[in-house]
Amino acid sequence: MEHIHETGGTAPNIGIAGFRKDQAAGREEILFNELHGERHIEKAHKHDFFIIILFDRASGVHTIDSVAYPLGNHEVHVLFPGQIHKWDIEPGTIGYQLMVERPFFEQFAPYFRFSFTNYQNHPVIRLTDSAFELLLYEFNAIRNELKAANSLVHLINARAAVIAAIVSREAEDTFAEFKVYQSNPRLAKFNMLIDDCFKEQKFVAFYADKLHISANYLNILCKKQLKISATQLIHQRVCIEAKRLLQGTDFSIKEIAFELGFADHAYFSNFFKSQTGMTPTAFRTK
Repeated sequence: MEHIHETGGTAPNIGIAGFRKDQAAGREEILFNELHGERHIEKAHKHDFFIIILFDRASGVHTIDSVAYPLGNHEVHVLFPGQIHKWDIEPGTIGYQLMVERPFFEQFAPYFRFSFTNYQNHPVIRLTDSAFELLLYEFNAIRNELKAANSLVHLINARAAVIAAIVSREAEDTFAEFKVYQSNPRLAKFNMLIDDCFKEQKFVAFYADKLHISANYLNILCKKQLKISATQLIHQRVCIEAKRLLQGTDFSIKEIAFELGFADHAYFSNFFKSQTGMTPTAFRTK
C-alpha cells in the first residue's frame, strides 16, 4: 500500500526523477511502473512530464484538475504536464503507468490527433475490450524493450505512437465533441487557436477573424455542434488554467489575474466566481 502525503498551500511540482527508484523498467526518456493494490495521494500535486495510465482492474477515485473520476476496469487516464491530480485507489487495482519526459513526448504527441485541451477536459477514456488488449500488448512491449540491455529508443517511440493512435480512436468513439471537431475543420482550428491565444484574447471576434468568418457565424456553429457558445468555450479554457494556477503555484490572486490577461484582480475574481460559484481564494483553500 502506498501513501503520499504532501504539505504546503499549493500543489507541488514533482519531476520524473522522484519515481525512478520504484520503476519496473526505464531509461532517461521514459519510465514504466506497475500499480498493484491500494494507493493514496492525499494532497494534489502536478508533474512536468506526461503520464498515461492503463487500468486493467480498478476501483476508487482519481481527481484531475479538481474533477473526481470514479475508477473503472479497462480505462486509460492521460495527464499532461501541469495538470493537477490526486487519487484514492482501492485494493485489488491493477494498472500500468508510462511516465514520459516532455522532449520525448513531443515526438509522438501528434499521434493523439486532437487538441490537448480535449484530453485535458476528458482525461479518462473508457476502452473496448479489444482496444484494452491492444494497449496492454504495447505497454508490455515497451516494458520488455526498456528492460533490454540495448533498448532501442526509436522502437519505444514507435510503440508510444501506436498507443497514442489507439487512445485517440477510443476517445473519438467515447466523446461526441471529438467527432464534431474532426468533422468540422473550423471548430478544430478554433479550439487550437484558443489553446494558443486564450490568455491574451478572450473575445470571439478575434478568433472569428482568424477563421475568416463572422463572430455570429462562429457562435452559431458552436451552439449547433457543441451545444455551448463560442464565448463559453473560451471561458472554459481560461477557467481550467486559472484552477491549475490557483492549486499549482504560489502566485498571488493578483499575479494569476495578470498571467491570464485580466486587467485587474477584481475582474478576474468576478469572472472565476461566475464560472465556478467560488471565489479564487475559496477555491485555493478548499
